[in-house]
Amino acid sequence: MAKQVVTRTYIASIRNQSQVQDDLDSLGFAASKLWNVGRWTCSRIWDEIDHIPNHNELTTYLKTHERYDDLHSQSSQRVLQELAEAFNGWYGKRRNGDTNANPPGYRKHGDDHPRSTVTFKAAGFKLDTQYYRVRLSKGSNLKDYWSDFILCEYQTRPDVDLSTVENVQQVRIVWTGTEWELHFVCKVQIDVAEAPSENTVGVDLGINNFAALAYEDGHGELYPLNCLKQDDYYFSKRIARCDDSNSEQATRLNHKKSARRTHYFHTLSKHIVERCVEEGVGTIVVGDLSGIREDDDTNKSKNWGKHGNLDLHSWAFDRFTDLLEYKAEMEGITVEEASEEDTSKSCSCCGRKRDANRVERGLYVCDDCGTVANADVNGAENIRQKVSLSSLNLSVNRSNGWLAQPSTFLFDKETGAFAPEERVRS
Repeated sequence: MAKQVVTRTYIASIRNQSQVQDDLDSLGFAASKLWNVGRWTCSRIWDEIDHIPNHNELTTYLKTHERYDDLHSQSSQRVLQELAEAFNGWYGKRRNGDTNANPPGYRKHGDDHPRSTVTFKAAGFKLDTQYYRVRLSKGSNLKDYWSDFILCEYQTRPDVDLSTVENVQQVRIVWTGTEWELHFVCKVQIDVAEAPSENTVGVDLGINNFAALAYEDGHGELYPLNCLKQDDYYFSKRIARCDDSNSEQATRLNHKKSARRTHYFHTLSKHIVERCVEEGVGTIVVGDLSGIREDDDTNKSKNWGKHGNLDLHSWAFDRFTDLLEYKAEMEGITVEEASEEDTSKSCSCCGRKRDANRVERGLYVCDDCGTVANADVNGAENIRQKVSLSSLNLSVNRSNGWLAQPSTFLFDKETGAFAPEERVRS
């Protein structure tokens, strides 16, 4: 086993919730108000000079605004940083031709402001691990006197001891819908397994099979997106029947849908890492999806069809990759990203690139070497080879068998786990 320092987020309940909720509410409301002031400022600057201010510019504009002093200065900076990042993400999509992308909205429900997450950096909190308390700073506008603060008593899981971590970098207060909870972002030293070997696996994330894997020893696996598509259809119908999209019922349905999706991502990433351990994989190569919405030839937004576009824009590709990295590092497995350029067009056996080789979504046929392959597994193998060309084993039988007929794993809702297709109950 080896030692490694990693970042972890630990969730804690607040034991004195009734005593501090009003103060925490005031901070959550203040963060929403500051977001809205920043949102209006970005819109005004955009209208006047066609420019979206970055985080530093936005902070300079608003640091003298009265709403800025409702929070600790570092907390206010973090709200404006999140807004600037959201605007830049939207502008990048519009620049690439995605006319469906919407700019970040205002945080208001009618005349009410929702409770926003508030982040406290090093100068904004003081942690007392002996008595399980954390002191959170208020902004000067919300203080009754100069040294006023919020003292939260916290409780973590039994296996979490904050006194043993390297350091706590941030504390966040997060509204769950019924109460506040604390998120401690920490540097933690952990024991990690030695890398199983130098073997690699390529992972192609897509709109039909969420993940396709191609192993170095010559076999592939598919993880279809069937259960998430079923959830999307079911919850969309239920939410559409609600009188108001912002109603309590619609909010509960959205939370439930999000929780099921999060569980799917956690379970899939854990399963893939376990499979990699079984197969002696030391490096996972994931396709870089930064250009997933753009067409390679026109540099404009791809059209995946009505349902494809809906599904594509709702996936949290980055979230899944983060979870995969988090779980892989515990086993000493490295996760790397590789460009997906031409991986769907090129033959993984002979390297010939031709658009017509992909005759339909699930089938790839190379007219040069005769390879017949599942298109997603072929793409995953190309992704793997971008990082592991030197380890390409030409003696491996990369024939039509393993390429065209990979193993399929489905998510079994009864067990909450992935299993080979033939063992999943219908």
